[in-house]
Amino acid sequence: MNIQFKAATTDQHFEGILALQQKNIYTSLSIAEQQQQGFVFAEHNMELLKTLAAELPQVVALANEKVVGYNLAMTASMKSIIPSIIPMFDAFERCTYQNKALTSYPYIVGGQVCVDQNFRGNGLLSKLYHATKDLVDKDYQLCVTEISTRNHLSLKIHQRMGFEVINTYQDDKELWNIVLWDFGK
Repeated sequence: MNIQFKAATTDQHFEGILALQQKNIYTSLSIAEQQQQGFVFAEHNMELLKTLAAELPQVVALANEKVVGYNLAMTASMKSIIPSIIPMFDAFERCTYQNKALTSYPYIVGGQVCVDQNFRGNGLLSKLYHATKDLVDKDYQLCVTEISTRNHLSLKIHQRMGFEVINTYQDDKELWNIVLWDFGK
């Protein structure tokens, strides 16, 4: 299976991200499916994806030019663009890593990562993150994101590739793990 990893640049890429997101959004999955497959929370649109892509690479995994996985990324400067994630950024501001404020490090935020159900089990999540790291590595030291404590599968996969839980917080909907990947480790 030949899978390419590249920064999303075309409407076809962004439409593929949105289609995959809709298949895996928690509101489209039963509780059992969420527990077995994992899920994503945020719903994006074409305009938002293009805004994110203007700031940082949004990496897609392509099989025969079809999006079979994606890793969205953003910077802390994007906090106000998506109001639903303000609590996440506020929680980041209360975190420390290696006895320093998390916000003192140059970091990217893992905006959302998803792999098509038919392509899971092939290490694509790790490859998507590494492709993102390769595109931004010289400018950033860490990748930080949140994972719902209900999303055991996602947490397990993230930890397997090197993410560590550095804190938890509660917003108005969920209890979240804040996880961090140090690019230097």
